[in-house]
Formats: sequence, structure tokens, C-alpha cells
Amino acid sequence: MGWVMIREEWQRFWKRVIWSWHGWADTWRTEKSLHQWVVVNVVSAGFALWLDLSGGERALILALGILILAAELMNTAMETAIDYISEEQHPLAKKAKDAGSAAVAITGIAGGVAWIAVLVG
Repeated sequence: MGWVMIREEWQRFWKRVIWSWHGWADTWRTEKSLHQWVVVNVVSAGFALWLDLSGGERALILALGILILAAELMNTAMETAIDYISEEQHPLAKKAKDAGSAAVAITGIAGGVAWIAVLVG
């Protein structure tokens, strides 16, 4: 791999970092639910780091918290795309938005189940 290819790949990487940051920042500005999940994650991560957990348990809790944030971002992306197409009320748009919301809820439940398994097990 030549220096030109390395430089081009590095530039592509940084563009993805910038686009990702823009996506995070815009969602942070517009979605209160992201704020709520971040607070839940800070509390959860604090407990995961404070309690005497194994490395695997800690990794599970932290990774699921991050996945909850990813699900919220994907839900926001889907809702935004649906609203871009049309802001009219339509049963299919409602179905898609509700499914996205349910995906976030299921991911959150997975995090809760992991905590229960870690604390009870």
C-alpha cells in the first residue's frame, strides 16, 4: 500500500469521524430521549465501574449501554427520513416510527436484563 493510498484512507476515515460527530451533535440538539439515555448510561457505567464485577460483566454492561445509544440514533435517523418524505399522518409512517421506538425499548430492556443477570447471578 503506497503513501497516497494511506493518505486517502486516512482522509476517508476523518470524514467519517466528522459525519458521525455531526450526526451525534444534531441528534443531541433535537432529541430529548438521547439525553435521557445518556444519563442512564452514565449512571449505569458508574455502577459498572464501581461495583466488584468481572471484566466480562463490566464489558457486557458498558457495551449494551452503547448499543442503546446506537439504537436511539438509528431510530432518530429513521424518523427523520420518514418526516422528510412526508409529515402527513399515515398508518405506515406510524408503524415504522413505532417499530423504531420499540427497537430502542427492547435494547434498553436487554441492558436491564443484563444488570439483573449480573446482580442476581
